[in-house]
Amino acid sequence: MRCRQINSEGGKTIAIPVVYVISDSIGETAEFVAKAAASQFNSGEIEIRRIPYVSDEEHLEQVLSEASEYKAVVAYTLVVPALRQRLAEIAQEKGLIVVDVIGPMLEALGKVSKTTPRLEPGLLHKLDDEYFRKVEAIEFAVKYDDGKDPRGVLYADVVLIGISRTSKTPLCMYLAHKRLKAANIPLVPEVAPPEELFKLPPRKVIGLTIKPEILNPIRQERLKALGLASNADYASMERILHELDYAENIMKKLGCPVIDVSNKAVEETASKILQIYYRGDRNEK
Repeated sequence: MRCRQINSEGGKTIAIPVVYVISDSIGETAEFVAKAAASQFNSGEIEIRRIPYVSDEEHLEQVLSEASEYKAVVAYTLVVPALRQRLAEIAQEKGLIVVDVIGPMLEALGKVSKTTPRLEPGLLHKLDDEYFRKVEAIEFAVKYDDGKDPRGVLYADVVLIGISRTSKTPLCMYLAHKRLKAANIPLVPEVAPPEELFKLPPRKVIGLTIKPEILNPIRQERLKALGLASNADYASMERILHELDYAENIMKKLGCPVIDVSNKAVEETASKILQIYYRGDRNEK
């Protein structure tokens, strides 16, 4: 059984339960229920792995396969019948313990009201569209920052690509406050871009570039902040030019719009990104 181990007050090693929270929306409801349940046990310790925006069977199967490796409990708030059915089938095959957080309440309300539920993901958050879209976008930006999970680009409103220190992360957070789900993918010559990137329409991908003479001191300062020598290869002009050439070739293959972030504030660059997203203007520089 693969799970996190901790030492209790008595010096004994105990296993920390792992709970996978699966949702076709944010997943905060099931996470809250799992934490409330864990608080009723002595340690109250629990490791929650929230998997939001599960909208297809392939993604669901991958998550459940991983959960089975940890003998995890699976709590879910899926409302689409086909996904709920598939989850039940896989869980039975793998011997997983699953908890349907929303299903029993849906059935109870349906019986009382004698109506059929709409079965649309995320309706709760439409009660206050502006607020909840912002929350979703912020969580999305954090989850899919720096290419952590390339599958996220398929669900993003906009995907930013560029080499290191081109403001990808701060731009994604800024756009999230504008209620756009933004993911970002770093472009590194030694690592091929995820294949998901090439499945997107060019307008959804925005390349970020920067003048090498401006990037050089920025990287040097970054190395100093990390306690490393400022003359490391990461900050060398030769390395920077190599990375910029590589990134330019990728952007040309994608046919995506490109923005030069040199000497631009995050707000200024974000404004150009929003123009591209809403107006389809692909000529921003």
